[in-house]
Amino acid sequence: MEPVVEVKNLVKHYGEKEAVSGISFNIHKGEIFGLIGPNGAGKTTTLRIISTLLTITSGSIKVMGFDLENQADEIRKIISYLPEDAGAYRNLTGKRYLEFIANFFEQSKKQEMVRKGIEIADLDKRINDRVDTYSKGMQRRLLVGRALMIDPKLAILDEPTSGLDVINAQEIRNIVKKTTQEGTTVLLSSHNMLEVEYLCDRIALIDEGKIIERGKPKELLKKYKARNIEEVFAEVVK
Repeated sequence: MEPVVEVKNLVKHYGEKEAVSGISFNIHKGEIFGLIGPNGAGKTTTLRIISTLLTITSGSIKVMGFDLENQADEIRKIISYLPEDAGAYRNLTGKRYLEFIANFFEQSKKQEMVRKGIEIADLDKRINDRVDTYSKGMQRRLLVGRALMIDPKLAILDEPTSGLDVINAQEIRNIVKKTTQEGTTVLLSSHNMLEVEYLCDRIALIDEGKIIERGKPKELLKKYKARNIEEVFAEVVK
């Protein structure tokens, strides 16, 4: 079966700086794949490239068989991207924001998208309040709802539980897991190693633009005789 995402020898330069240095990995259908590493490792650059927001210096990427360099428009139709620093239109209500986003997709599915977005955000009556009255956690829930309500083939989530308390973060993790059962594949980045260990089927550790370790969390724990992925991370990224 062809992978949902196929990254081959990806290189990205910013002027003379090489942010990504020839990395390769595949992501399979229905999988939650974690790309993790320290700040400046190249993970966010990689997510932005797969999201079609940055160009490739060299190498290749395919998403659902579409070539990123030549078929970016087709890829944009089947993915969603939630950046760590994403924001919503603050002068709209939460519901109006979801309706605004749904307008960019097939109109026959608009109402169902909005309904699903409201369900995921789970803001109760506050969904009818303006976004500028929301806490950071409430805004994040709304944005996760926006990212997943369109039933993307690939959801790219950068720090999906950023700003959430323990209970809300747990609910979002459960939603992400449920989403994969409904046919969405997830590419995830997070600084929360416990979250990575709980959510991800496989992970790749990236440092200084290079993938330095990969595998299933349980396999990596066994390989490094570690109690958790935090210890694996500390051992590998020195």
